[in-house]
Amino acid sequence: APLLHCGIEEERVTWGEAAAAAATIMDVFLMIRRHRTTIFTDAKESTTVLELKKVVEGILKRLPEDQRLYKDDQVLDDAKTLGDCGYTSQTARPQAPATVGLAFKSLDDQFESLRIDSFSSPPELPDVMKPQDSGSSANEQAVQ
Repeated sequence: APLLHCGIEEERVTWGEAAAAAATIMDVFLMIRRHRTTIFTDAKESTTVLELKKVVEGILKRLPEDQRLYKDDQVLDDAKTLGDCGYTSQTARPQAPATVGLAFKSLDDQFESLRIDSFSSPPELPDVMKPQDSGSSANEQAVQ
């Protein structure tokens, strides 16, 4: 660990390295998904499922008791931590966030079934934006 002017030893760390080190300690990166809605958020492995529901409440204005969170098809227990549920800094990284399913309680007090819509596919690239295969002829000319 870096000691900043504490006497014994000083290790210089860039802000990027410090941020990366801090992020890898216990942070998990999540995509909370319901139908066509996706919320990107981060939390600690020690965050409880109930605390994560409160994050959703702040964004979507639905009470925690009206939410059900899922890992795959398993309902997550409010009292468990994200780490207990298998969301760790190794499985839920910034460049590859883990998915948490979300379902709401409907007006008849029954929970809707979990539904996550697929992301749309981007259109095909126009020809002018496709990579050109001109590398081989340029190399041959350079060798001569």
